[in-house]
Amino acid sequence: MKTSDFNFYLPGHLIAQEPPKERGQSRLMLLDRSCAGRAHSSVLQLADILCGKEFLSPQGEKPLLVFNDTRVRKARLIGKSCETGAEAEFLLLEPVIKDERKMMNEKSAEWKVLVQHAKRRKPGSRYVFSDSEGAEIACCWITGSENELRFIKFDNPIDDEFLEKYAHVPLPPYIKRNDIHADAERYQTVYANQTGSAAAPTAGLHFTRELLSKFNENGIGTAFVTLHAGLGTFLPVRSENIEDHVMHEEQFFISEENASIIENAAVNKRMIIAVGTTSLRALETCAQTENGLSKDSVFLKRGWQSTSIFIYPGYKFKITGALFTNFHTPFSTLLMLVCAFAGKDLIMESYAEAVNKGYRFFSYGDAMLIY
Repeated sequence: MKTSDFNFYLPGHLIAQEPPKERGQSRLMLLDRSCAGRAHSSVLQLADILCGKEFLSPQGEKPLLVFNDTRVRKARLIGKSCETGAEAEFLLLEPVIKDERKMMNEKSAEWKVLVQHAKRRKPGSRYVFSDSEGAEIACCWITGSENELRFIKFDNPIDDEFLEKYAHVPLPPYIKRNDIHADAERYQTVYANQTGSAAAPTAGLHFTRELLSKFNENGIGTAFVTLHAGLGTFLPVRSENIEDHVMHEEQFFISEENASIIENAAVNKRMIIAVGTTSLRALETCAQTENGLSKDSVFLKRGWQSTSIFIYPGYKFKITGALFTNFHTPFSTLLMLVCAFAGKDLIMESYAEAVNKGYRFFSYGDAMLIY
């Protein structure tokens, strides 16, 4: 299967540069896989939509939504080369943790990063970082490389408190503006809990506290996983054949309580709705359906785990019954995932309709519910 098969026409003005004025006020395309039916609604109506008969279990139970509660760190640091004085922008992906028992947010001097013009960044190259008044706050040097990744070491260990004070919100490159104060709140879900992502789980940006309360009032269940989004989520596919693409590992966590909630929903045949591709990839990674279990049974592996799962057409889903997601970029692993879930032809037809109807695309854009 060719990467070029996953392209579509998208006018630049439909790439959302700002979030909607109020969180949750986004359009919602409903895509019924069983009949290739499409309808148009609003995220604000989601609690009522999920009470429809097509979302109920055989016993009439409402569905279960599974959210990713990762928190986006301010991960963009802009430094200057100590040799040339030229600016260099670093995206800090994750600290290099030598002791896995340490917490992810402990201070670390060594980090995995993406950096602009990576080929120019040779081991030993030094960079200095300054605050808004020009005072030096940190210095680092390149210690090594791994494909598009670079490894850096700071003169003193830094943590999320340092980044919160001095770094920028890691808006994606298709948002053609600098981050502003409002992005620190809007590029974060209202239920964000565990810091560690270099990109937002953007499907979750649509949900308000009021909508979450309405789910509870209507008997719609909620559960949480934590997947820290990094290269596995947003690195583009550069191979001609998608089968040749290798996903980078990302860390995720599922607690005993949340695993039990999801397992019980599966046993009772409640529809399990993944909110976002990160939640779906975590669910499909930790769901165990073999090793003597009946076809109607499922067991979720608990605790911290890693995933490099690459889901593209032909994949057989184990546990996910529906997907709430944004509209994704051409050629991306995220687009390939939704094509696996709904069928490539149906997704491409739906994306064309979204373009024709003026839907907003990508991180700050509108949403789709595929069931």
